[in-house]
Amino acid sequence: MKLGIVGNGMIVHTALDALQHVSDITLEAICVRPNSLEKGLQLKDDYSINKVFTSYEEFLNDADIDFVYIGIINSLHFDYAYQALMAGKNVILEKPMCPEYDSTYKLSCLALEKNLFLFEAVTFLHASFFKEIQSLLPRIGNVKLVQCNFSKYSSRYSDYIKGIVHPVFDPQQYGGTLLDINVYNINFVAALLGLPRQVHYYANHGANGVDTSGILLLEYDGFIASCASAKDSSSPGFMMIQGDKGYMAVYGNPNHLEMLEVSLEDTFYKKDLRDTKNRMIDEFEDFLHIYQQRDWQKMKHYLDISIMVSQIISDARQGNILPHC
Repeated sequence: MKLGIVGNGMIVHTALDALQHVSDITLEAICVRPNSLEKGLQLKDDYSINKVFTSYEEFLNDADIDFVYIGIINSLHFDYAYQALMAGKNVILEKPMCPEYDSTYKLSCLALEKNLFLFEAVTFLHASFFKEIQSLLPRIGNVKLVQCNFSKYSSRYSDYIKGIVHPVFDPQQYGGTLLDINVYNINFVAALLGLPRQVHYYANHGANGVDTSGILLLEYDGFIASCASAKDSSSPGFMMIQGDKGYMAVYGNPNHLEMLEVSLEDTFYKKDLRDTKNRMIDEFEDFLHIYQQRDWQKMKHYLDISIMVSQIISDARQGNILPHC
């Protein structure tokens, strides 16, 4: 895999660190804005990247790049991914894939039409603990309740309450807690249980209308899932699924998981999930394997999750029920 990187923010730094530990991925180029050229040159030196571009068009025309990783603000996800796919590049797009269902669906169809790989970067979906939960899910019996909470006081919130609005708190840039961190909770629920019947979102709004914290309720046949998130306050994080024959819980925030706890009728155990390795390594290794094996079925599986999550997010933001794909 010959990878080109788009962006130079915090998530890109984390991704570049992870990629140092994944063999068979070559860092061909990085594309940054013209006013970030100095940062791009520094990243080139720090991570042994071959080239730096300040023109996205020139970046996409580079024949040495076959995969593009996009780690930029939410409002630019669709345009940048669309251009990359049209240029014949495979794409890894940071979460959320797109803030709108129609955009995610359009990208998915375009990728399939062009026989290109398209992935959304949601780290824990590729971790061994999540596969363990998936395999054990039938043993908890009938699902009765799902509870998730990812709340972390944002480093940008102090500026926000002073009137300094960064993209993560700008509704015009698709900021807010639903799209930034509740998307992890939604992925957990949708990947395990599919689409809900109804979606209700109750949020605390800041001065500019952005959701600084909120609770998303997902109604399924026979149970409810609650997804809480906050950028204006903090609390311990967890993701828990309860059935009439047991429960499974993951403690810690998705970016810093601590423990898996499994309690079934004949089984109880805890597993330490704290790891010193970069949390993004597993997903890049999975993307690489899928690409090398040309495993279109597995890519489609992950795309289906992205489409479901986009449907739920669109419903929460717009207050309507979208047709199933």
